[in-house]
Amino acid sequence: MTANAEVEPAPVATHLESTDGRSFVARGPASERPLAGDYLELDGEDGVLAFVEDVSSDGLGFAATGTLVQVGSGAQARPADAAWHDVAVRPTRPDAVHRLLSGTDPELHLGQLAGQDSVGVALVPNRLNRHTFWCGQSGSGKTYALGVLLERILVTTRLPMVVFDPNSDFVRLHEQAVEPGSDQARALQEREVVVLRPDDPDSPLRVRFTELTSRAKAAVLRLDPVVDRAEYNALLRLFDGEFNTVEAGQIVPYLRSLGDPDAEALAQRLENLGVVEWTKTWAFGATPATEVIARRPAATVLDLGGYDRSEEQLAVALAVLDDLWARRGERRPLLIVVDEAHNLCPPDPETPLGVAVRDRLIQIAAEGRKYGLWLLLSTQRPSKVHPGIVSQCDNLTLMRMNSRDDLEQLASVFGFVPRGLIAQAARFRQGEALLAGGFVPMPSVVRVRGRVTPQGGTDVPVPMP
Repeated sequence: MTANAEVEPAPVATHLESTDGRSFVARGPASERPLAGDYLELDGEDGVLAFVEDVSSDGLGFAATGTLVQVGSGAQARPADAAWHDVAVRPTRPDAVHRLLSGTDPELHLGQLAGQDSVGVALVPNRLNRHTFWCGQSGSGKTYALGVLLERILVTTRLPMVVFDPNSDFVRLHEQAVEPGSDQARALQEREVVVLRPDDPDSPLRVRFTELTSRAKAAVLRLDPVVDRAEYNALLRLFDGEFNTVEAGQIVPYLRSLGDPDAEALAQRLENLGVVEWTKTWAFGATPATEVIARRPAATVLDLGGYDRSEEQLAVALAVLDDLWARRGERRPLLIVVDEAHNLCPPDPETPLGVAVRDRLIQIAAEGRKYGLWLLLSTQRPSKVHPGIVSQCDNLTLMRMNSRDDLEQLASVFGFVPRGLIAQAARFRQGEALLAGGFVPMPSVVRVRGRVTPQGGTDVPVPMP
C-alpha cells in the first residue's frame, strides 16, 4: 500500500432492527458495545439517531435497546410505524447529537454531554412548569450543580424563584465570581436577587405571628384541636380582629389583660415553649418575607441556616408556603426551590410544625402546578422525602448515588428514565449528572458547567502538616 493510498473505513459490525419505527434492538460484537445514553447513527439515514437506553450481553457480543429519535428537519419522510431491517449503525458524529441536544443559545447549556466535550446539553426553560427532583449523595456536586441551574434560570428566563436555603449555600447568588465585565456577569447584575438572613439588620428574614393561619399558629403552639380543645378554641376566638394588630412582643401581656382563663393558658403556653423568645423569627415591625416575595424579585433566598432552632426554620417555611398558597388565585408563576428537602418534607415529621409544612408541600405538589407554583426539591436522601411529593415530579436530576435502595426507588418512581442510565449513577464522577424529563431535550449524562456566582458553602478541608 502506498503512502497516498486512502484507508478504507472499518466495516460496520453492529446492525439494528425495528419493528415499529420507534423502538429498536441493535446487536454487535463486544468491541463495539455502547453505553446507556450513547447515540448510534444509522447508515444512509440522515436525521435519525438511535438512543441507547439499555445494554446487555448477547453471547459473544451485545444487545442494545432504545428509542429512535428524529433530529431536526433532516429526517426522511417515513411512515411513523415503518420497520427497519438489518440497518448498519455506528457511534454518531458530535454534530448530529449537537443538533438534538444543544439548541441555539449556549447560555442555556447546563453542561457538556459526558464523553463529547463539543456537545452542550441545553435547558428547555418552558418545561420548568413541572415539578423537579434533584438528588445526589454528599460529595457528588449536587449543590454546586443546583447553583448552575439557578444561574441559567436567572440569565435566560424571567421566572422568579424563592429558595429555602437551610445550609446558607445560595446566600451569594447575588455576587459575581467571574470577571465583572463579562456578558454573564452583566446579565446576572440586571436581575434582582434578594437575600434575607435572620441576623441582617437591612434585610432580615422575618414573619408575622399574627398573620399565620389558625392551623399554623396551633402548630407553633403544639395545640391539638381535640386534646387541647379549650386552648385551641380560645386561639380561634382571640386571634382575630383587633388582636391581629398586636406586636409579637406584646402578645403575652395582651392575653393576660383579657382576664380569660383560656387566654391565660395560652399565655403560659407561649412562655413555656419560649415562642416569644424567637426574636429572629417574628417581624417586630420589620418587613416580613411574605411581602418581599409577593413583589416577585428575580430570586429571594431565605437563609434558614441562620436560626438556632429547627422549629424557627419550620415556622418561617410554613408562613411563606401558606402565604403562597393563599395567593394562588393570582396565578403568578414562581419556582419554589427547597434545598435539603428531607428536612421540610420527610415521610414522618416529629412535630406539629413539621407535619404542617410537609402537608402544605404535598398540596402544592399535587395541585400547585395549575396555579404556577412549581417545586424544585433537592436532597441527598431520596428515601427520606415523602413519596407523595416525589411521585409528582416530572423532571429528574440524579448525581452520584451509591445506595442501591435509593436507585431502585428512583427507577420505580421515574419510569420514563431508562433504568440503564439510572444504574450508572453509582459510577458518576463529581459534577456528573443524569438529566431527564421535559426540561432537557433527551435524557443525558452531563458534566456540569462552571458557576458564575460563588458557592455559599464549601467542604471543610482536612488539616495537613
